[in-house]
Amino acid sequence: MARSGKAAIVLCLDVGYAMSNSASGEESSLEQAKKVMTKFVQRQVFAETKDEVAVVLFGTDGTRNDLASRDQYQNITVHRSLMLPDFDLLEDIQDVIKPGSEQADFLDAIIVCMDLLQKETIGKKYEKRHIELFTDLSSPVSEDQLDIIIANLKKTGISLQFFLPFPVDDDDDGGGDKSASVCSQMHRNSFPRKGLTEQQKEGIDVVRKLMHTLDEEGGLEEIYTFRESLERLSMFKKIERKSLPWPCQLTIGSNLSIRIVAYKSVIEEKVKKVWTVVDAKTLRKEDIQKETVYCLNDDEETEVQKDDTIQGFRYGSDIVPFSKEDEEQMKYKTEAKCFSVLGFSRSSQIQRQYYMGNQVLKVFAAKDDENAAVAFSALVHALDELKMVAIVRYAYDRRCNPQIGVAFPYIKDAYECLIYVQLPYMEDLRPYIFSSLKNNKKCTPTVDQLSAVDSLIDSMNLVSEDDDGETFEDLFKPSKIPNPHFQRLYQGLQHKAFHPNEPLPPIEQHLLEMLEMPHVVKERCQAPLGKVKALFPLKEVSKKKEEKTAQDIFKDNSEDGPNPKKPKIEDEEGSFSIMKLAEGNVTSFICILIFLDVFLYFGDYSCSTAREDEARFVFEGHSHWLQKDYTYRAIVSQQLINRIHQFLENKGSQYYMKGINCIRVFREEAIKLSKVQCFNDFLQALKSKMEDKALADFWEIIIQDRISLITKDEAEGSSVTSEEAEKFLAPKEKKNETLPPTDEGGDVDDLLAWQLRVQASRLIIMSHQQYHVLPSPQVLLLLLFFNEKRIED
Repeated sequence: MARSGKAAIVLCLDVGYAMSNSASGEESSLEQAKKVMTKFVQRQVFAETKDEVAVVLFGTDGTRNDLASRDQYQNITVHRSLMLPDFDLLEDIQDVIKPGSEQADFLDAIIVCMDLLQKETIGKKYEKRHIELFTDLSSPVSEDQLDIIIANLKKTGISLQFFLPFPVDDDDDGGGDKSASVCSQMHRNSFPRKGLTEQQKEGIDVVRKLMHTLDEEGGLEEIYTFRESLERLSMFKKIERKSLPWPCQLTIGSNLSIRIVAYKSVIEEKVKKVWTVVDAKTLRKEDIQKETVYCLNDDEETEVQKDDTIQGFRYGSDIVPFSKEDEEQMKYKTEAKCFSVLGFSRSSQIQRQYYMGNQVLKVFAAKDDENAAVAFSALVHALDELKMVAIVRYAYDRRCNPQIGVAFPYIKDAYECLIYVQLPYMEDLRPYIFSSLKNNKKCTPTVDQLSAVDSLIDSMNLVSEDDDGETFEDLFKPSKIPNPHFQRLYQGLQHKAFHPNEPLPPIEQHLLEMLEMPHVVKERCQAPLGKVKALFPLKEVSKKKEEKTAQDIFKDNSEDGPNPKKPKIEDEEGSFSIMKLAEGNVTSFICILIFLDVFLYFGDYSCSTAREDEARFVFEGHSHWLQKDYTYRAIVSQQLINRIHQFLENKGSQYYMKGINCIRVFREEAIKLSKVQCFNDFLQALKSKMEDKALADFWEIIIQDRISLITKDEAEGSSVTSEEAEKFLAPKEKKNETLPPTDEGGDVDDLLAWQLRVQASRLIIMSHQQYHVLPSPQVLLLLLFFNEKRIED
């Protein structure tokens, strides 16, 4: 069924009563034939071909054709005239076409098909006209007009194919010609066999005679079985694309110019975007109206006309206006399309990883230009002999940005050309630096390991070669494998077209096997794989993550003091870092604060007696400092308040949320530690600054989260009633003012430093309640110094 170009096709189907007969548990010949027709039409629909398809049925109860008379061409119906295949035709094949109760001569059906093709193709241009006949040859046949049919088929150039439920070389008892081809024997074994009737044997003789006369050598090759056809049609046909020529001038310097023409040889195929939004009930596009409205980000959501909008390009934390006119002026302007040689390079200098782009061009000399052909051929052969390539500047037309590419010489027996592939610019490269495996003794393989991998590669070779090194079989041809994504998409669309309320069927097995390893290679590599597994054993390494608490770390402090200094061991089980503790639970972070206290205060992990005494003194000093009330107010509270104000100065949503989190923590801990007035004073002062600093959006978050003053219902030390707290959050009447744009930028290091210090403040408060320990002022000051130093760096 392989064709190219526009064609007129008639599907001629036998629906006589014999076609619907079948043995128990077997599919009837009519159902098999309809499956083949369905697969064929599906391929035509999704391939978007311009081929037109008609359907003729014979063996029908009625008669409808232009040749019908009293006793001739009866029980033959033209079901559908020539037109583009669509889902209506698929639906007809599956649901409308039913078995008849009559029989008709298949030669008469061929004559009706020829008449239809002759009449409906007048004045139209078709490269091919074709008849595909599906029958089991059970109907009576008359050879009276066989010679006339053959003569007219040859005269009009109409081709003919037969599709039968059995191979043509079968006999009624399964014997007959013992020298049948291997292919025919395979087909015979693929079918549940039953004896052929005398009428079918006669029909086979007529088919043989007809096809041999039309083509003495390859006539029988146009006779297919239903099973064979289903296997061939299991893949949806690819969309046929006609490559358009791209004429240009190949220039070398300012004085040499060669007329060329280029064609796209390889290009990424994409699914055609034909999706549309329709009403879910009526399935009509007209019932849905789409409208886009632009609004200001304010409470009133003021509508903005499209003419009052402009494109903006984010440049750091600022928005740079960039109109359509600016975009047009910015575009790179070229005088015209070009294919200009910038220079030549050795082919070995162009590394394989530099190939990029989504297409490959084949460049030929212009047709009917002898001078161009001679010059172009000389260039191609010179590059090939010198093992050189041309570095080319390529621009498709004056509106496109130019590319830098490489042109390779390519010489075949039938033609010679240059193959163009795009090369990357500097910004397209992604440099990565990895440590060398050669200098790492742990990664040096043994001789046995190298030999095992060599054997594995040899066993998985997809190319079979003869003794002379010539390739005679390729076990895996990507150029012959259709895209599984397209196949599955077409399968799903076809199913939904007829069964809109049913779930999609499972993926067909041949799609799953499409990209699997060939069975021959899979069997061949089992032994080498086993050897590789034995020489490269894999061991499962599991790390037990323990949750560290203050009790775990400090349980021995009173007895043995701090642990002596230990060398760093990578991947040591149970090891932890500052970052891990910061991401962990509260007690872990408290532990690291105390650890920093000892380390930063004394400088190292020395375990001398003097150091142990000093360290013990520092640990014991935590509770002493915690007992002083001013420590909380002066250090913790003020530090937290300072960080909140710094977050607000950055005026960004990410900093606002950090500030909100800090205020929540401040409020919770103030209630727990009976420092209510401290928090209420802070929140009242914060509200007064909102209007001055144009932070109304931040205060809106405060109102939404209901973060108000601490009331006397929540803590005894408060004098604020619930009504006063509610009134405190009541919004004031807003003035129509345009807020300045918020700065989304900021130093990431600053944010990390502030976040660490805010977390430290919160955890210090929590440590007071849970463990009655607090890092000494030395630690707090050193942390402050560490963060400020980090900001300066």
